[in-house]
Amino acid sequence: MWVLVVTFLIFFMHAGFAMLEAGQVRSKNVANQLTKNLLTWSVGVTVFFLVGAGVSALVGAYTSGGSISLAEAFGVLTTSATTDWVGWLFGAVFAMTAATIVSGAVAGRMKLRAYVSYTVLIAAVIYPVVTGLTWGGGLLYDLGFTDFAGGMIVHGMGGIAGLTAAYFVGPRIGRYNDDGSVNVIPGHSLPFAVLGTLVLAFGWYGFNVGTAASVFAVENGELTLGAFSYVGRVALTTTLGMAAGAIGASAVSLYKTGKVDTLYVANGLLAGLVGITSNTDLITWIGAIVIGLLAGAQLPIVFEFVEKRLKIDDVCAVFPVHGSAGVLGALLLPFFVVDGFTVGLLVSQVIGVVVIAAWTIAATAVVFGAIKAMGEIRVTRDHEIEGLDASEHGVDTYPEFGRPDTAADGGFVERDGIVRPDGGVANDGGIKMITAFIRPDKLSAVKTGLAEVGAPSLTVTNVSGRGSQPAKKGQWRGEEYTVDLHQKVKLECVVADIPAEDVAEAIRDAAQTGEKGDGKVFIMPVEQAYQIRTGEVGREAV
Repeated sequence: MWVLVVTFLIFFMHAGFAMLEAGQVRSKNVANQLTKNLLTWSVGVTVFFLVGAGVSALVGAYTSGGSISLAEAFGVLTTSATTDWVGWLFGAVFAMTAATIVSGAVAGRMKLRAYVSYTVLIAAVIYPVVTGLTWGGGLLYDLGFTDFAGGMIVHGMGGIAGLTAAYFVGPRIGRYNDDGSVNVIPGHSLPFAVLGTLVLAFGWYGFNVGTAASVFAVENGELTLGAFSYVGRVALTTTLGMAAGAIGASAVSLYKTGKVDTLYVANGLLAGLVGITSNTDLITWIGAIVIGLLAGAQLPIVFEFVEKRLKIDDVCAVFPVHGSAGVLGALLLPFFVVDGFTVGLLVSQVIGVVVIAAWTIAATAVVFGAIKAMGEIRVTRDHEIEGLDASEHGVDTYPEFGRPDTAADGGFVERDGIVRPDGGVANDGGIKMITAFIRPDKLSAVKTGLAEVGAPSLTVTNVSGRGSQPAKKGQWRGEEYTVDLHQKVKLECVVADIPAEDVAEAIRDAAQTGEKGDGKVFIMPVEQAYQIRTGEVGREAV
């Protein structure tokens, strides 16, 4: 029951990954990122059940000098033992965590089929080989390599795989200039990223504390606490490492930019958790704080190195959050163990990290190298510019623009014509187009104003532009960028019987705030108009 409960808690981390990654990509790629998260679990867990769990058992047995039959290795497929099924599921949620990390590094430009193909192989072979060598009792286990809950086996491996995948797929369009300088591409929702971080942190207690599968014991027919003191150490060091990670990233961000970057705080919290995951059961509380601080502090430094030196576009910073933090935690374990430092443990940890990293890089390179050679790794330039939501899935994540609380026709009542006080005809008998650029938050008020003057039609476009409104500075993951193109709404309204001046004044009055950047309204003559449905021409068409 304990193992099942924490398994469900770890599964819920996928909600955190989905929110975290969706928040760090552009709005046109959100549905694609969510789809990858859903398919990582669905495809990956099926493949791990059918193939991966057995491969892990085979690798564990044969690399330790033993042997195992195929029937024994793939016994979960035929067993009727409930405990075997529970044990497999507990392993599966860890496997899917490693797999889903990769999606954040390649967001916004990789074909879905390429990503799913890699998910199949990481669940079937790449990750099971790592677990077979370690938790499966294989070669690295025999050498003394220690990783309590997957700081290196799961997160380090996933982060390294993500970095390798990002290298092969290449950077997003516009990420780098011809001279090698970097353009910042902010994600679309900081709240999503932070909420996803907190969901992951919540699930991490299942990840770390849940790995202690001997919490309860039965003595003399009664349920008693088993290794609960050791579980308490895991809970304590996990919490301290998490907190220290956020503090470490905040401090370096403040030093580098003069500001505490929100995304670095969130990513640093996760880096602290990753750094503590491999050693959380064996270290002192002081060690937890030091490792957490270092894991968080390295985040901005490593991200900048990957971005500006290696020129690898790691969208969600998966390598500094999971890869380098996982490596750091595994290597620092010997220095903070309760029983004291030993050279033998340090050597074992170094060997383990090197072997896992080398295997992950080599296997990932082979997979994505082959996919790239076939021309199937990346979407077309047009599709990338359009966004993967539309090109890969045919959906719009945010289909509504503005609040749809006012009908576009404003409740317009058809009439034969408007008689002006001077006896003339509106717009001097011609057709006029009113074009306006307004603040997005004023759209609803403008629609109401147009309804009041009887404006019959309206076209709305989301645009950006530059005028008298001053530029401002923005910051995304510690890097400053200038925002001189401001989001606006473009309105177009063609009128015949409705006086163009009335429409322009209605827009002006409804959109006005008195601040720079309120926008402008233009009135232009229309030479001719055609009604497609009826074939009418001129004013009648309008």
